[in-house]
Formats: sequence, C-alpha cells, structure tokens
Amino acid sequence: MTNICIIGAGSSGVTVAKSLREKGLAFDIFEKGSDIGGMWRYENDNGQSSCYASLHIDTSRPNLGYSDFPIDPTLPDFLSHGQFLRHLEAYADANDIRSRVTFGTEVTSVSPKGEGWAVTLSTGETLDYAHVIVANGHLSDPRTPAFKGQFDGKQIHSHHYRTAAPFEGQRVLVVGLGNSAVDIAVDLARRAEHVTVSTRRSAWIIPKYLMGVPIDQWSGFLVRRMKLPVTWARRVMARLIRLGQGDQRRFGLPRPAHPMWREHATLSQELLPCIGHGYIDVKPDVAELRGDRVVFTDDSQARYDAIIYATGYNITFPFLARDVFDPQQDAGNLYRRMVSPSYPGLIFAGLVQPVGPTIPLVETQGKWIASLLAGEVALPDEKGIQSEIADHRERQRRTYLGSARYVLEVDYSLYTKQMKGDMAQGAS
Repeated sequence: MTNICIIGAGSSGVTVAKSLREKGLAFDIFEKGSDIGGMWRYENDNGQSSCYASLHIDTSRPNLGYSDFPIDPTLPDFLSHGQFLRHLEAYADANDIRSRVTFGTEVTSVSPKGEGWAVTLSTGETLDYAHVIVANGHLSDPRTPAFKGQFDGKQIHSHHYRTAAPFEGQRVLVVGLGNSAVDIAVDLARRAEHVTVSTRRSAWIIPKYLMGVPIDQWSGFLVRRMKLPVTWARRVMARLIRLGQGDQRRFGLPRPAHPMWREHATLSQELLPCIGHGYIDVKPDVAELRGDRVVFTDDSQARYDAIIYATGYNITFPFLARDVFDPQQDAGNLYRRMVSPSYPGLIFAGLVQPVGPTIPLVETQGKWIASLLAGEVALPDEKGIQSEIADHRERQRRTYLGSARYVLEVDYSLYTKQMKGDMAQGAS
C-alpha cells in the first residue's frame, strides 16, 4: 500500500525518495513541472525556479555532493546550476527515482482526513495518504517592499531575473545585499551603464576564496579538524577574512552593527573589486520613488532606468490551509525542523537555511524521515516535542539576528549531529 506522498521532485524530494526506497517504503511523488530539478532547472516549466543564467553554487564541490554519490572531482570548485543539475539527474537515475515521479501534476490541496491526509491533484483526483512530505521549496513567492512614491521605469523581483541583456546600457538599482543581490549586481555591472546596490543595514561580504582555498573549506577545517564550536569557528573566520580582504568600509560599504558570526554570509569574490572599479556604488535604504529618480535615506538621489528587488521570499504553501499550517507562525516551530507538532503526519524537507551546505543536510533529513516512517525512530511525547522546539528557538535567538530572515536558520554541524544521534538511538 502506498501511504506516503512526496510533493516536489527537486534536490530535496529526490533525496527523500531515495531514502524511503532504501527502507522499502512505498511512495508517490508529484511534480508540477515536466522533469526533476526544482530550482536548479533553468527556466523550469513548473514556474517556481529563481535560477539565473550566471548562477553558481556557493558551496564548494567537496562539501556539496551526496554522501554516497560524490561530485566528479574534475568539475570546478563552484558548480554552475547546469553542472549541479546534471549531477542531480545522475543521482536520481542511479537510484531509479525519475521513473517513480508523476510529472506535470500539481498538488492543489492537502487536508486532514481522519488520521491521514486527502491529497487533491490538478487532474481533479483525490488520493488518501498516511503521511505527506512537503519538499517543493520555499523560494518561489517573491517578497517586494512597498516604498513611498512611484517609479516610472521597469521593476522586477530577482526571482524573475535571468540575464543582464535587457539592462544593456541602463542605470540599474539593486535593492538588497544578500547572495542573489550581489550576484545579480556583479552580473549587471558587465553590461549596464551603472549599478547601485541599496542596503538597509549592510552585510559582511565574505570572499569565496581565502588564500586560494574555498572559504567553506577553511570553516570546515576549523569545525571538523580543530573541533571548534561553529560560533567560535565563525569568529576565527571573521578575523581571517578581515586580514585577507581588508576593511570593506574603504569601498564605501558600511560595516554592519552586528558581528560577522551573527548573520548568514553574503559570499562574493567580485563585489568589492567592482565597487573599487566604479562599476557599482552603494547607497542606504530607499526613502522614496520619484518618477525616474530614487531618493535614499541619506537624502541623496539618482536617476535609474530599472529597479531589481532582491528582497527575499515569503514562505508559502498554497495547498495547505492556514489552520493546518500557517507559514508565518509554524515554519519556525517544527520538531527537528521537519515535523508539524499539530499534525505529525505532515513533514517538511528542505525548509531550512543552514550555516553550511544545504544539499548534504537535506540528505540527512531524508534518512531521518525514512527512519521515522519505517518505525526505527520514535517521536517524543508532546512535552518533549515542545521542549525541543523551544530549545532550538532559544539557540537561534542567542546566535543570529532577531530578523524574520533567520527563522529557518540552522547550524549544519549541530543539526546533523542531532539527526544522526536520533537514528543511532532509535528515538528523538
């Protein structure tokens, strides 16, 4: 009997399916698009990918692959989206996953039914399952700020950015200073007349390489080989980066008020040199839009042809009613970042933002989920579930900034250790 439904056949859904298959568990996978890949498939016909043409993964190759399916060592340190998609396809085919996916089929509703779930599909069919695993990602509903005034030029969210070609010879404002904002600004700087980056509270810019070695391999060395706690390792990394890169203030990029270890890293090898060459300048937050001009909070203003908002995403699951799962309230209150306390048969995979690599972390989630559904790991009682969630939230509060951006933040090393400990002990 098929009693498990997986929603989404991206990198999360594929690795969860692989773990379920290894436990001999029957499952169905429904994918809105026509092939696997999720956000890694450029111009995915499921309409949910935010992948732009120049996108490269920020995790270096040795830290990126699945545990039993390493990435070809002849590939570069940082893979393009196309290179990683080919790796994901090979992984899926080696584990006979693609043939198990029902493509071109959207899940339109998931609602409680007795002790299980009624899953309604875009075909009009409704199927019953004991468990539903939500693995369709959380980067598909763009969040755009509401600034005072009106802008006469083109405005898009970074979710819809693909190449710099439409902005050839234009003056472009990029709002935001996260990884996508910085990548897009650098990409635009090659073809636009000029690019401005607007940032509300700035960010620490971390190079992808330090002394010729990918930055995540330095931090991995400090955590795994030197046995430093992650927060200590990040403090050490902050000092090394300042020594190797210098003070970002000399490029006109303010230092954030918070220490480097309290935020999610913005990685870029090219942003500071582009600022140094005059291709990009930095402005504070937007105060007002005035036709073809933008006024900033320091009272300066400039003319722009286009604005790109790299301002993040809303966490939304339109197939789940708010009284079943309210993303604003419930996304940060899942047991082990996966299981709904109110509906233990509702499980989320990949609904995390780790300090560390995402792909191998979600692989471990997949193994944990498979162990749970195979009866090899038991959930604690309600008090134990709430205690674990409270401990996690308190750890988040002590470690990261008090911002909605960090509601999904996890420490890769600690979180992986917790999941592996559960599987070794047979209980959470």
